Amino acid sequence: MSRRIAIVAGEVSGDMLGAALVAAVRRRYPDAGFYGIAGPRMIAAGAETLVPMEKLSVRGYVEALRALPELLRIRSRLAARLESDRPDLFIGVDAPDFNLGLARRLKRAGIPTVQYVSPSIWAWRPGRLPGIGRAVSRVLALFPFEPPIYARAGIDAAYVGHPLADQIPLASGRAEAREQLRIGPRETAVALLPGSRRGELEAHADLFIDTARRLAQERPGLRFVVPLATRETREYFETRLHAREATALDLTVLFGHARLALQAADGALVASGTATLEGALARCPMVITYRVPPLTYRLMMRKAIVPWAGLPNILAGEYIVPELLQDEATPGNLAQALGNWLDHAEARSRLAARYEAIHRSLRCDNDARVVEALAPWLEGGGEAGLRPVLAA
Repeated sequence: MSRRIAIVAGEVSGDMLGAALVAAVRRRYPDAGFYGIAGPRMIAAGAETLVPMEKLSVRGYVEALRALPELLRIRSRLAARLESDRPDLFIGVDAPDFNLGLARRLKRAGIPTVQYVSPSIWAWRPGRLPGIGRAVSRVLALFPFEPPIYARAGIDAAYVGHPLADQIPLASGRAEAREQLRIGPRETAVALLPGSRRGELEAHADLFIDTARRLAQERPGLRFVVPLATRETREYFETRLHAREATALDLTVLFGHARLALQAADGALVASGTATLEGALARCPMVITYRVPPLTYRLMMRKAIVPWAGLPNILAGEYIVPELLQDEATPGNLAQALGNWLDHAEARSRLAARYEAIHRSLRCDNDARVVEALAPWLEGGGEAGLRPVLAA
């Protein structure tokens, strides 16, 4: 029986997740065909793209507003195509602002819909839950704390683990990472991860540079590594180094290689986001920070349903690493918090044990769980064949 699966990813991280999903499904169901909006990794795995994925990769509010008419046209045309084709299943990979609207229309047309990666309802948008319930047949959740939130709202969700936890070995790999970055065994290195988007660099670059300068003043010989995701963010950060007169810092800017930097570093300053999870899986002591416009921050804090911003703390259910956000995010505060990690080996050892527990909780064969969660539709049983939500 041939299976036709529509799938949409909107940016690089979604392309990576989507490619792994396509490959895993096709290993079990070789006749499965995928089409929709796919990036290069998904295409290499066997998906057909009807629209270049870059059309959906919009950064920032101004750019989003400018692109909105085209995005709405793309979504409308794709919805019409899928309503006509009637695939066996639609899978939205992350990109909830685009995918949930599309899924809602398809579900009304009787096409089963799945959202892979829960929107961050636990962070600041729990009001989205009713809309998600109207849009999807099942949510595939990366974190074990997410399905209970959906269950309370009467929405089916399956915990599938996090692919990064499968990809990153339980052993830290610290010695090999330091060797690759030419960090000597007696040197102390700090990783700076100010964000992957231009807007995040604009909010954080000066703060991270000033923090590094303060740390370097207190600790001669300290080295810094700064992995940046794109040429644009790298150029912006280097411009700010000159503007802050900080070019004397012993600082290496890397093109990508965030995981390598976190594995090699003795501590890290990390903008809140997926990089904090990478830091935990790499066993790197960290301080989490973030700045947004004041009104946005007030709205986020009012709507949040967990008291933590960083994924390591959310997953641990308590503060295991410092979070210094908004007005608390000053060079002095951040330098002191990072210095505490660098000075206390026993605290770093305790943290490594907590990190390992998080790693093990997320490491549960993501590929197999994803396929199992999709099996009711892939095997033709439809929603009547839904199995109990996978346990954490």
